[in-house]
Amino acid sequence: MFQDRHDAGRRLAAVVQDALQPDEAVLVLGLPRGGIPVAEQVARTLRMPLDVCLVRKLGVPRRPELAMGAIGEGGVRVLNDDVMRASAVQAAELSAVETRERAELDRQARAYRASLPPAGVEGRTVVLVDDGIATGASARAACEVVRARGAAKVVIAAPVAPPGWTDKLGEAADVFVCAYTPWNFAGVGQFYTDFSQTGDEEVVACLARANRTSDREDAGHSVRRMSTVAPCDREAAIAAGAVRLPGELTVPRDARAVVVFAHGSGSSRHSTRNRFVARTLNQAGIGTLLFDLLTPREASDRSNVFDVELLADRLIAALHWLRAQPEALEAKVGLFGASTGAAAALRVAAEPDADVAAVVSRGGRPDLAQSRLALVAAPTLLIVGGHDPVVLDLNRQARRELRCSSELAVVPGATHLFEEPGTLSAAAHLACEWFTDHLSRRPPPAPRSRGEPPAVR
Repeated sequence: MFQDRHDAGRRLAAVVQDALQPDEAVLVLGLPRGGIPVAEQVARTLRMPLDVCLVRKLGVPRRPELAMGAIGEGGVRVLNDDVMRASAVQAAELSAVETRERAELDRQARAYRASLPPAGVEGRTVVLVDDGIATGASARAACEVVRARGAAKVVIAAPVAPPGWTDKLGEAADVFVCAYTPWNFAGVGQFYTDFSQTGDEEVVACLARANRTSDREDAGHSVRRMSTVAPCDREAAIAAGAVRLPGELTVPRDARAVVVFAHGSGSSRHSTRNRFVARTLNQAGIGTLLFDLLTPREASDRSNVFDVELLADRLIAALHWLRAQPEALEAKVGLFGASTGAAAALRVAAEPDADVAAVVSRGGRPDLAQSRLALVAAPTLLIVGGHDPVVLDLNRQARRELRCSSELAVVPGATHLFEEPGTLSAAAHLACEWFTDHLSRRPPPAPRSRGEPPAVR
């Protein structure tokens, strides 16, 4: 029924809009973690502010996928007495599960909000969004949480739920909205092509992207302001010789810079890591262009993914396309490359007429562009994982070849793909700082000495 949570959110938004009055003061709250990408699309489509409503399912000890209840912020706890009786859950077992889930709830609050308090809900219409309703325990707990915090009206919204789902929630909400109630419902994931787990980094990125202006007003009664991140967010079709390469262009309002991404071997414009970095840049007001360097047929030939000249030619075609777009006519351009894509980015930056203002390499293979490194003029940041020794040595050697302003940033604990918790976020913030510094209107800083930089910027 739904391609993924983003698709579900866009389709749910139309149903939510019909259930609201035009003059209502609305706040969208997503239920973590899977409900946040859905809620982001609802908030974005309807131009509503977004925050998170923290709740945790209490799973039956011997069947954790079965909810016997849920907990929420402020000490809220909702139990399903029928499940408790049928599963013969003892008081000590319930206490142990709740203690564990309460600790995770506190961790999520710190991870998702940092030092910010929850968005104020008092007197507002609150739309609670999840990626689907099964038992309804989490949704009921979320309703209890926002009721306790003074919400004037509560709306529960989900893309999919079983027939009769509102009976599970009783009077917990004032309005119930669902895009699809299939007769053969067996589980939420059944109706998604992609129902992969939502990670903490994606939650943080969704919230940051939706709430780029997050000032608080009136101490405890405000909401995060609406984001104006992407008035330009559209597909691209880049002509490169006889082929056309699909891409996605996102340009925040008033952006003065756009970063073009060159993905690594075996990847594409859908790279989850590059998209995470792109969202971080968008949140900082920097535009991004992600595109496929190779067609599917070309990518099936392994030799093509290491053909740096071919990849560089494709990247140059993308730059030509970008500079013809009205959103980027006066924008400075940066390049972000990963793995073999980093070699292509450096190869292009070495061209005298490339007009590239900054380059960032993440886990890159600059050695594949070694013959051109001395010609790179754009300030270059090389980001490498501390547990990626071979690539780290290659980047150290490459930095000695560079004659431009450059830095080497080592992310402790990261392996080549930056899969370890927090490492990709660290890399994204390093890239964001570099592009913010070097794509601004300020003159570039003086070149650094050739000595080895600190382990972490």
